[in-house]
Amino acid sequence: QVQLVESGGGLVQTGGSLRVSCAASGTTFSSYAMGWFRQAPGKEREFVQAISGSGDNTRYADSVKGRFTISRDNAKNAVYLQMNSLKPEDTAVYYCAARFTSNIYIIYARAADYTYWGQGTQVTVSS
Repeated sequence: QVQLVESGGGLVQTGGSLRVSCAASGTTFSSYAMGWFRQAPGKEREFVQAISGSGDNTRYADSVKGRFTISRDNAKNAVYLQMNSLKPEDTAVYYCAARFTSNIYIIYARAADYTYWGQGTQVTVSS
């Protein structure tokens, strides 16, 4: 069983930056592929970025290319999403997700691939 807790959301102006964090407990963290998803009001949950258990491989959605960066610290059981050049359309609840895998280099981009989810953290970008 894995528990995920996000933090670091908040209100920021257009063009600003935020870093959201996800702390995991109850696991060998490097055995889990991790992902960030977001859900805006009235919209479906969408993929943002994902990272392999090793941290060597990442994947991102085109909408955040060049602006967001995912990273992880396996020693601290944490994954991060650094968000720069934020836009109002980035406003959403951001969720981290985890999936156990024996392949530490694999990444997953579909919500259905993930087993564990955090409660989410709100990010609001004002125009």
